Amino acid sequence: MKFRLITLILFVVLTSFSFAQRKVHRAHLKSDTISTIKVYEDLLKRTRDSYFKKLDSLDNDTMPRKQIELNAKYYRLFVPLTYYNSPIVQAFNPQWKKSMEVEKTTYPIQDLFPIDERLFSQTDSIDTRVNKVLLQIYVSHPDLVVTTEEYINSRKPFQKEVTEKLPSKVKMIDLLAPEPINTNVGEVSMLVKKPNFWDINGNGSLQFTQNYISENWYKGGESTNSMLSFLQLNANYDDKQRLEFDNRLEIKLGFITAPSDTMHTYKTNSDLIRLTSKLGVKAINNWYYTVSAEFNTQFFSNYKKNTDVEISSFLAPANFLLSVGMDYKLNKKKVNLSIILSPVSYNFRYVGNKNVDPTAFGLKKGTTMLHDYGSNFQCNMKWQIVRVMQWETRLYYFTNYKKVEAEWENTFNFVLNRYLSTKLFVHARFDDGVKPVKDHSFFQLKELLSFGINYKW
Repeated sequence: MKFRLITLILFVVLTSFSFAQRKVHRAHLKSDTISTIKVYEDLLKRTRDSYFKKLDSLDNDTMPRKQIELNAKYYRLFVPLTYYNSPIVQAFNPQWKKSMEVEKTTYPIQDLFPIDERLFSQTDSIDTRVNKVLLQIYVSHPDLVVTTEEYINSRKPFQKEVTEKLPSKVKMIDLLAPEPINTNVGEVSMLVKKPNFWDINGNGSLQFTQNYISENWYKGGESTNSMLSFLQLNANYDDKQRLEFDNRLEIKLGFITAPSDTMHTYKTNSDLIRLTSKLGVKAINNWYYTVSAEFNTQFFSNYKKNTDVEISSFLAPANFLLSVGMDYKLNKKKVNLSIILSPVSYNFRYVGNKNVDPTAFGLKKGTTMLHDYGSNFQCNMKWQIVRVMQWETRLYYFTNYKKVEAEWENTFNFVLNRYLSTKLFVHARFDDGVKPVKDHSFFQLKELLSFGINYKW
């Protein structure tokens, strides 16, 4: 009985001592955890003060804000509590040496394996601190652990592999079969836009020349000024199949001062109105069956020097030419060519001014009209020789098998820029149907060199 009493007293004493010791250990465990967290709180406070202390006052709103970098190395303290392997490995690593005095009241495992923080970088130091807190929580409150590191590592992202298998026997013609078209589309509004077969363009120029000679010039001569204007308008129809209809209006008008002509201050040196039309139906390749017509006359009257005798005037003469034949057309990048061969042509000439001599234009004296039938040949070409030089030529030939009338017009356009150019115009003419001027042949020539404004649209 006495032995049992002594045993009971020793059990009570040992139990009380064990309970007191465990209570002391728990107090120290709680104190160490609070100390570690306080270190992190102090770090957050210092970080906050370094960024926002100067911005606490509303008077400092103009100060620039600094970019705050959050320290994510403490993440394991704020995510759902997980059982990690690193705190256990850290506690039982025999290579770590004691470098600081630790109170006897700390956790026994830390007494055996103290941590020398100087052996680690900042990252290792933070991990060490976090591992200490986690280890204390694992021992004191294992019920708070909700998952393990092994479980997290065993999870895989959602992935589903879908493979579509083709039938074992697939015919190539089935793969190339067109997809079915849904014809049930309801009401559809249709917009039909006709192509524009007309091409309308033109160009114009205004040229000037000036020649000055002093009165005492040793060879003599006289000063002159001249102006030459030119306008060309084109309206061409082409249906890209068989039919072509070309129309062109040309206007040339130039004046020159004539100091030696005491009766006329200005005289015309170029005066032309010419309208041409050509209707072609494609025959083969570049050949067209063609009916062409041309009308030309002038604006103003021209006079002999120092007299009031009119040489020519409006509708004196007026020429109309109608031809039927074949047209060869060639359109290249730099060359535009048209050659008309007309075995049947009708030439009508009219002199409607009684003051103009009709015999100067091949008419009989006292008549005002002339009807000629014969053959006609025309050639029109535009050639872009180089970028700054263009040659445009027109060759006209008509014969009634008794006389010949031919003209060859050449215009050389030297383009300086988009608006300025220099033009050389050479016009040669042959007409054996009129009496030539004394000491001259049937050949006639006119030449004009000018500089001025040029515009094309």
